[in-house]
Amino acid sequence: MTSGDRLRGQAAQFFSVAVFVAACVGVPLPAAAQEAFTLEGHGGPVKGISVAPDGVILTASFDNSVGFWRDGAPRWLEGHEAAVNAVVPVAGGRIVSGGDDFAVRLWDPATGTSEELGRHSAKVIRLATAPDGQRVASASWDRTARIWSLDGAGALEFTGHENTVSDVAFSPDGKRLYTASADGTIRLWNAETGTFLRRLVQHGFGINALLIAPDESWLAYGAVDGGTRVVSLPDGAETGDFTAGRRPILAMAYQEEIGRIAVGDAQGYIMMIDTATWRIAEDFRATASGPVWALAFSPDGGNIHAGGIADAMHSWPVNGLENAEKMTGTERSFLKAPEEMSNGERQFQRKCSICHTLGTDGKRRAGPTLYGLFGRPAGTVDGYLYSDTLNGSDLVWDAETVDRLFDLGPDHYIPGSKMPMQRITGASDRADLIAFLQEATAPD
Repeated sequence: MTSGDRLRGQAAQFFSVAVFVAACVGVPLPAAAQEAFTLEGHGGPVKGISVAPDGVILTASFDNSVGFWRDGAPRWLEGHEAAVNAVVPVAGGRIVSGGDDFAVRLWDPATGTSEELGRHSAKVIRLATAPDGQRVASASWDRTARIWSLDGAGALEFTGHENTVSDVAFSPDGKRLYTASADGTIRLWNAETGTFLRRLVQHGFGINALLIAPDESWLAYGAVDGGTRVVSLPDGAETGDFTAGRRPILAMAYQEEIGRIAVGDAQGYIMMIDTATWRIAEDFRATASGPVWALAFSPDGGNIHAGGIADAMHSWPVNGLENAEKMTGTERSFLKAPEEMSNGERQFQRKCSICHTLGTDGKRRAGPTLYGLFGRPAGTVDGYLYSDTLNGSDLVWDAETVDRLFDLGPDHYIPGSKMPMQRITGASDRADLIAFLQEATAPD
């Protein structure tokens, strides 16, 4: 399973076994979810979603945190130093997460503590749990996939892709690993030795997501060009094309009991594919604007959970999508028309607003509040965990240092900071941003 978005075919098998065991030992199972609901509290877009066998929902967010939601109430798991992109449940009631800080972390939700299993050399974008729940595979922008043992024995590395690895999935028996990449290929590996076995798919564009059937009879994938396709296994012959012309495909999820594949794209649609008839069952506009980054089904298949640019996870009954309301809860001002704001505000909304607030309350954002920014020494907002680069720094924020920050880019001006790589190349745009910030962040 990946999530972030994402209840994978192989994770669905793992979960089904766990639910069966729970029933046998008398553990109460969650009631069928048939109502729409929203989980709010994150301070940034929801990038990944998973569901544990007991119905606990796990969310990974741009606000650097993992949400552990039981009965609609969150417990926040803090430890990543950058955006969290994926989270999955593993054996023993634990969870594993991966993020932009390159780290793969193992959590004990009961205590809120975590340990780092290890790091890639670039961001971790997807995770998948082995059927036995004892291993986790990770996909990274460093062009590798890895399988991590939860006992701390290290990782098995898979190399050979010519671009970022975007998704991973285990075979139902856990002996093979499937990897998808921006190089347009899906490859099959021996999950126990790391040996490359064969190339299954050669697509003309990068592949962002993949699913494996619980009986390993088919593989579904979504690509940058908007292609949503199904191939038979083990031969890899294409058997279905559900391309809807919306690009790119960003998220996929599968639920075996109801036989549905959910597909999310950058234009805000969720397409449902019926695997019994191999026809499109629903095509739902889930967002008024913005992408669908993460998908997962509830354990009973009654609801589909989705995350996008809003600071919330939305869930709708699968059988009522035609009447469902679109995602709401967070208005992203950078989606407004240009005439609705000044150029300085527009620069702030595009470059800064997801990570920073302007008021005294920093909320659950990836960066500290900008309130009182000018004249403030860098790294001094109480309660925010800064990088070592800014802790004790001599840097003071003023018009000149803010201008240099966006002229050179954070990665060159303050190497080692947690700020994402971005620049504002136009001098007039930087001047407008500074003028806006000087007014908007001034103490009352």
